[in-house]
Amino acid sequence: MSHIEATVSRAEYETAIRQKQGQIDALRHELDQLKRLIFAAKSERFVPAAAAPPPEQMALWQQEKTEEQQQDEPLQEKISYQRRKAKKKPHPGRTPLPEHLPVRQIRVEPAGQDTSDLIEIGQDITRKVDYTPGKLEVIEYVRPRYVRPAANASQHEEVQHAEGSAVIQAPAPDQVLPKAIAGAGLLTQLAIAKFIDHLPLYRQRAMLRRDFDWDIPSSTLGDWFAATCALLEPLYAALEQQVLDTDYLQGDESRITVLERGGEATKNKSHRYPPKSRKVHLGYMWVFRNPVAGGVLFAYHPGRGAGILHETLDTFAGQLQSDGYAAYTSFMKKHPGVVLVSCLAHIRRKFFDARSNHRELAEMALRAIQYLYRVEDICRRYELGPERRRQLRQRYARPAYTALLEWVGDQRRANLSKGSIGKALSYAHNHLPRLGAYLDDGRIEIDNNLIENKIRPLALGRKNYLFAGSRQGAQRAAMLYSFFGSCREAGLNEREWLQDVLLRIGQHPINRIGELLPGRWKAKV
Repeated sequence: MSHIEATVSRAEYETAIRQKQGQIDALRHELDQLKRLIFAAKSERFVPAAAAPPPEQMALWQQEKTEEQQQDEPLQEKISYQRRKAKKKPHPGRTPLPEHLPVRQIRVEPAGQDTSDLIEIGQDITRKVDYTPGKLEVIEYVRPRYVRPAANASQHEEVQHAEGSAVIQAPAPDQVLPKAIAGAGLLTQLAIAKFIDHLPLYRQRAMLRRDFDWDIPSSTLGDWFAATCALLEPLYAALEQQVLDTDYLQGDESRITVLERGGEATKNKSHRYPPKSRKVHLGYMWVFRNPVAGGVLFAYHPGRGAGILHETLDTFAGQLQSDGYAAYTSFMKKHPGVVLVSCLAHIRRKFFDARSNHRELAEMALRAIQYLYRVEDICRRYELGPERRRQLRQRYARPAYTALLEWVGDQRRANLSKGSIGKALSYAHNHLPRLGAYLDDGRIEIDNNLIENKIRPLALGRKNYLFAGSRQGAQRAAMLYSFFGSCREAGLNEREWLQDVLLRIGQHPINRIGELLPGRWKAKV
C-alpha cells in the first residue's frame, strides 16, 4: 500500500512540476513580449526569398543534391555587366525666396544724419526669410542712398552729378549667415525646436511645408544648423572653462546612439535604429554642473571609461559629486586632490526597490532619508545661504545621518542576503560615508537630482531623433544642450538669448566672449 501511495505521490509531484514549469514558460514568454515591445522593432514584416519553394515542398528542399546535379553545376562562373556612369548634377544654386510670403520692410536710415534735404538716388535691398513664433515672413532691409544737393542746381543736374558726390547710406545690418537667406529668428527656431521641443529637422521641414507652403531641402536645413553651431564654438569653449573652473562639481553621464560615417564601428544589437545595414556605436554625453558659479556642460565622448574623466577633468581639484559608477572611483585614485561625494537619491532608490523583499528594513531606512530631505526642503524654502545651510545641517541633519550610517553597518553585518535588501545595505555601506561632506559645506547638494534634471531633455530628445547622424553631430547636440541647460539655470528665455547672441557673436571681441554666456548675458539695448 505504501508503494502505491508513493507512486501516486510521485505522479502528483511530477504533475505539479509540469504545471509550475508551464507557468514559468508563460511568464518568460510574457516577459520576452514586453521586452520586444519596449526595445525591439515593432514591425513584423516578412520578405520571402525569391526562389523559396512552396510550403508543401519544404521536405524536398532540404534534401541534398544528387551527384549528377553537383557534377552538372560549373565550379566557376564569370559574370560581366555594363554600368552607366551617372551624370554629375549641376548645383541647383541658391534656394529661391518664397514669393507667396508677406513682406515687411524695415527702412534703415543713416544714424545721426538729417535726410530731409537729401536726394535719394537708389536703394540696396537685403532680403531674408525670418521666423517669429507662429509667423514666417520675408524681411526687406531697405537702405536708401543719399547725396547732398549742390547749390544753384536743378534736381536733374544733381542726379547726374551724384556719382561724383559723397553718398550717404546706412551700413548693412548685422547678419548671422550673410550668404544664407535665413534670418536670426529662423535659425534660432531650428535649434529651439530640435533641442527643447524635441523636433528633428525632417519634422520641422514638414511643418514648414504644411503651414507655410515652403518646401526647403533637408540639406539646406542641415547646412544652416551646422553653420550656426560653427559660430557658437568659441562660446562653447568659454562655457567649458567657466563650468570646470571650480572646486565643487557635479557629474553624470547618459547614453546616445551615434551613426558611423566610415571606418571601423561596432554594431550595437541592443538598439534597433538605424537599420542593420548601417553601423552605429553607443556614445555617451558626459554632463558636468557648476553649482557655485552656474552653468551646465555637455561633452560627447564615444566611451564611458575613466580615461574620459582623466582627459576632461585633468586639472580639477576639489569635491566631485556623482553616482556610484566605478569610473569616478578610478579617477579619484589617480587624482589625490579629488574627493568623491555620493548622491543620497541613488542610495534611497536601492531601499525603495527593496520594499518587496524586506519591507520593514527598507521603510526604516526610507524614513531616515526622508527626514534628511525635510531639512533640505527647509533650506530651499527659505533660500538660505551656504553658511546658514551648514549650520542647520549640523544641528538637525548630522545626528540623523550618523544614526543612519551606524544602522546600515549593523544591519549589513547581520543580513547577508544577496537579495535586493542585501544589495541596498551593501550599496549604502559603500557610498553613504562619502556623503558626509555635505554636512560641513553648505554649497554641496544632498544629491545629484539637479544635474539629472538637466539630462532629461536629452532623454526626451533621443526618443524622437533616435540617433545622432555623426560624431560631429553628437558634439553639436552637446553644445546646444549645454547652452539651453545653462539658460534654464540662469532663468533666461532660451529663444531671446540665442537670437541675440547669434546677431552679436560675429562682431563681438573674442577676448570678451564670456560676456555672452547665459550667466553673464545682458540683452542689447
